[in-house]
Amino acid sequence: MNVAAILKAKGPEVVTVDPNATLGQVATTLSERRIGAIVVMQDRKVLGIVSERDVIKAIARVGAAALTTPVREAMTSRIITCGLNDSIDELMDSMTAGRFRHLPVIEDGELVGIVSIGDVVKHRIAETVMETEALKLYIATG
Repeated sequence: MNVAAILKAKGPEVVTVDPNATLGQVATTLSERRIGAIVVMQDRKVLGIVSERDVIKAIARVGAAALTTPVREAMTSRIITCGLNDSIDELMDSMTAGRFRHLPVIEDGELVGIVSIGDVVKHRIAETVMETEALKLYIATG
Protein backbone atom coordinates (compact mmCIF):
# COMPACT_ATOMS: atom_id res chain seq x y z
CA MET A 1 0.00 0.00 0.00
CA ASN A 2 1.21 3.51 -0.76
CA VAL A 3 0.39 7.19 -0.26
CA ALA A 4 -1.94 7.23 -3.28
CA ALA A 5 -4.10 4.55 -1.62
CA ILE A 6 -4.24 6.54 1.62
CA LEU A 7 -5.30 9.71 -0.20
CA LYS A 8 -7.87 7.80 -2.24
CA ALA A 9 -9.49 6.66 1.01
CA LYS A 10 -9.25 9.93 2.95
CA GLY A 11 -9.39 12.49 0.15
CA PRO A 12 -6.91 15.09 -1.05
CA GLU A 13 -8.10 18.05 1.05
CA VAL A 14 -5.30 19.99 2.70
CA VAL A 15 -5.88 22.90 5.06
CA THR A 16 -3.43 25.68 4.25
CA VAL A 17 -2.60 29.05 5.76
CA ASP A 18 -0.80 32.18 4.61
CA PRO A 19 2.51 32.88 6.40
CA ASN A 20 1.13 36.21 7.65
CA ALA A 21 -1.75 34.61 9.57
CA THR A 22 -1.37 34.59 13.34
CA LEU A 23 -0.77 31.60 15.56
CA GLY A 24 -4.10 32.42 17.21
CA GLN A 25 -5.84 31.96 13.86
CA VAL A 26 -3.95 28.70 13.36
CA ALA A 27 -4.91 27.44 16.83
CA THR A 28 -8.57 28.18 16.09
CA THR A 29 -8.42 26.36 12.75
CA LEU A 30 -6.61 23.37 14.26
CA SER A 31 -9.29 23.11 16.94
CA GLU A 32 -12.28 23.66 14.65
CA ARG A 33 -11.06 21.25 11.98
CA ARG A 34 -9.78 18.70 14.53
CA ILE A 35 -6.41 18.43 12.81
CA GLY A 36 -2.83 18.53 14.04
CA ALA A 37 -1.05 20.57 11.37
CA ILE A 38 -1.60 23.11 8.62
CA VAL A 39 0.57 23.58 5.53
CA VAL A 40 1.91 27.11 5.11
CA MET A 41 1.65 28.30 1.50
CA GLN A 42 2.11 31.45 -0.47
CA ASP A 43 1.61 31.81 -4.23
CA ARG A 44 0.94 28.05 -4.52
CA LYS A 45 4.36 27.30 -3.01
CA VAL A 46 4.79 25.27 0.19
CA LEU A 47 6.82 27.33 2.65
CA GLY A 48 6.48 25.15 5.73
CA ILE A 49 4.13 23.46 8.12
CA VAL A 50 2.75 24.63 11.46
CA SER A 51 1.65 22.04 13.97
CA GLU A 52 0.16 21.95 17.44
CA ARG A 53 3.70 21.49 18.73
CA ASP A 54 4.86 24.69 17.01
CA VAL A 55 2.02 26.65 18.64
CA ILE A 56 2.81 25.19 22.08
CA LYS A 57 6.54 25.93 21.71
CA ALA A 58 5.78 29.56 20.82
CA ILE A 59 3.46 29.94 23.82
CA ALA A 60 6.06 28.37 26.11
CA ARG A 61 8.67 30.88 24.86
CA VAL A 62 6.70 34.13 25.06
CA GLY A 63 3.36 33.38 26.70
CA ALA A 64 -0.06 34.34 25.40
CA ALA A 65 1.46 37.07 23.20
CA ALA A 66 2.61 34.25 20.92
CA LEU A 67 -0.94 34.00 19.60
CA THR A 68 -0.39 37.30 17.75
CA THR A 69 2.85 36.05 16.20
CA PRO A 70 2.83 35.53 12.42
CA VAL A 71 2.94 31.88 11.36
CA ARG A 72 6.16 32.46 9.39
CA GLU A 73 7.99 33.04 12.70
CA ALA A 74 6.86 29.78 14.31
CA MET A 75 6.42 27.35 11.42
CA THR A 76 8.76 24.50 10.62
CA SER A 77 10.34 25.55 7.34
CA ARG A 78 12.55 22.52 6.77
CA ILE A 79 9.82 20.02 6.08
CA ILE A 80 10.03 16.49 4.83
CA THR A 81 7.54 15.57 2.14
CA CYS A 82 6.48 12.38 0.42
CA GLY A 83 5.15 11.37 -2.98
CA LEU A 84 2.16 9.35 -4.13
CA ASN A 85 4.25 6.23 -4.74
CA ASP A 86 5.95 6.19 -1.32
CA SER A 87 5.11 3.08 0.70
CA ILE A 88 3.60 2.99 4.17
CA ASP A 89 6.87 1.52 5.47
CA GLU A 90 8.78 4.50 4.04
CA LEU A 91 6.36 6.92 5.70
CA MET A 92 6.66 5.16 9.04
CA ASP A 93 10.46 5.26 8.80
CA SER A 94 10.49 8.99 7.94
CA MET A 95 8.02 9.92 10.66
CA THR A 96 9.79 7.85 13.30
CA ALA A 97 13.27 9.12 12.40
CA GLY A 98 12.15 12.75 12.19
CA ARG A 99 9.76 12.59 15.16
CA PHE A 100 6.92 14.30 13.31
CA ARG A 101 3.34 13.32 12.61
CA HIS A 102 2.43 14.95 9.29
CA LEU A 103 3.83 14.71 5.77
CA PRO A 104 2.70 16.95 2.93
CA VAL A 105 2.35 14.98 -0.31
CA ILE A 106 4.06 16.64 -3.26
CA GLU A 107 3.71 15.43 -6.84
CA ASP A 108 5.23 17.26 -9.81
CA GLY A 109 6.01 20.21 -7.52
CA GLU A 110 2.37 20.59 -6.41
CA LEU A 111 0.78 19.93 -3.02
CA VAL A 112 -1.70 17.09 -3.60
CA GLY A 113 -2.48 15.97 -0.05
CA ILE A 114 -1.23 15.40 3.47
CA VAL A 115 -0.88 12.22 5.50
CA SER A 116 -0.78 11.92 9.26
CA ILE A 117 0.62 9.19 11.45
CA GLY A 118 -3.00 8.25 12.19
CA ASP A 119 -3.64 7.70 8.47
CA VAL A 120 -0.51 5.57 8.19
CA VAL A 121 -1.32 3.43 11.23
CA LYS A 122 -4.95 2.96 10.13
CA HIS A 123 -3.88 1.71 6.70
CA ARG A 124 -1.07 -0.44 8.09
CA ILE A 125 -3.54 -2.16 10.42
CA ALA A 126 -5.98 -2.72 7.53
CA GLU A 127 -3.14 -4.18 5.48
CA THR A 128 -2.18 -6.54 8.32
CA VAL A 129 -5.80 -7.67 8.79
CA MET A 130 -6.08 -8.44 5.06
CA GLU A 131 -2.85 -10.46 5.16
CA THR A 132 -4.07 -12.39 8.21
CA GLU A 133 -7.40 -13.19 6.57
CA ALA A 134 -5.63 -14.34 3.40
CA LEU A 135 -3.39 -16.66 5.44
CA LYS A 136 -6.38 -18.08 7.33
CA LEU A 137 -8.17 -18.75 4.04
CA TYR A 138 -5.04 -20.35 2.58
CA ILE A 139 -4.64 -22.64 5.59
CA ALA A 140 -8.33 -23.54 5.69
CA THR A 141 -8.44 -24.48 2.00
CA GLY A 142 -4.95 -25.98 1.81
